[in-house]
Amino acid sequence: MTDLFHPTNLGALDLANRIVMAPMTRSRANEAGVINPTASEYYATRAGAGLIVSEGINVGPRSRAFDRTPGLWTDEQTEGWKAVVDRVHEKGGRIVAQLWHAGRASARGLLSEEQPLSPSGVNDDLDALQVWALLANGAYVRIAATSSRAMTLGEIQDVVDEFRVAAANAVRAGFDGVEIHGANGYLIHQFLSPTINLRTDGYGGNSEGRSRLLQEIVAAISEVMPPSRIGLRLSPFADYNSTRDPKPEDTYGPLARWLQTACLAYLHLADTNAWTGAPDYERMHSMIRGHYSGPLIVNAGITPERAAGIISSGEADAVAFGRLFLANPDLPARIRAGGPYNAPQRIGIYGGSDTGYLDYPSLETTVGRG
Repeated sequence: MTDLFHPTNLGALDLANRIVMAPMTRSRANEAGVINPTASEYYATRAGAGLIVSEGINVGPRSRAFDRTPGLWTDEQTEGWKAVVDRVHEKGGRIVAQLWHAGRASARGLLSEEQPLSPSGVNDDLDALQVWALLANGAYVRIAATSSRAMTLGEIQDVVDEFRVAAANAVRAGFDGVEIHGANGYLIHQFLSPTINLRTDGYGGNSEGRSRLLQEIVAAISEVMPPSRIGLRLSPFADYNSTRDPKPEDTYGPLARWLQTACLAYLHLADTNAWTGAPDYERMHSMIRGHYSGPLIVNAGITPERAAGIISSGEADAVAFGRLFLANPDLPARIRAGGPYNAPQRIGIYGGSDTGYLDYPSLETTVGRG
């Protein structure tokens, strides 16, 4: 029987186990979007994962929902990530870069006073958008979103090219692949939504038009790396960032059928509503598996015990853990031992120093204290 510790392949990605580190924003880059030097240690201590998905990495300067998040469009940013990737590889790990554009979930203060971009300039729900910034006193707080405007056709093509350039820089940095962030109410998810995307050109209308941006991004990234090294994260039912898709089946059924033919490394399904105690895992899994039989990672606030059942039943090929990996750098060892598990600290999740970042105790230390 397959378990969490059986090796597997997701496309061209060889995983030593089925335990994936989910992408988690940590907001510790500098003002130029260069990842913090201690990120090398943060990621290297988690290299026991079968696969690490990096925190969201901005593909361009107009893609920030969270202050002090890293980028991958300059040489300096690329060199910063190279140091991280090298350390992960030295520890025997695998890591992909999650490529991110926040779209309308942003504010002028994070974008050098530029207006956020969106499919159609829908701004009736700004209070529902999650935008965060670092204050001068060191506090990391939620701030008001700024009204967005509809993207021109030229700006859409600019974004497609930003994803291609970021992927090329990921190759230069040594990443094993990339994951396209199509979830959580960010730009790609916004284009997929019939409520947020009201365009009447080729990037709107029916599900095919609304998925065109995503498909063009996949094609652009495929120019610099094989599709077998490209993953995609989706959250079809997510309420986060108010994407408001009234009939996800009409959007994601056709998209899943396209993914069946796209030969990507994997699809990463995120049940974002599980964060607030309203899980959609079962219907999300059923909807996608009705059309897509390729490599699948699932992420839904899943316990190690539930993850073991998911893998043994064949529901998915791997399970991604977020908060558990944040607080437990040696999570695979802890799962094998049956715990115990550190709980995440509230201080230091976003921004700040190495407190709440590098100071979680190892299993060996925890058991020793016991």
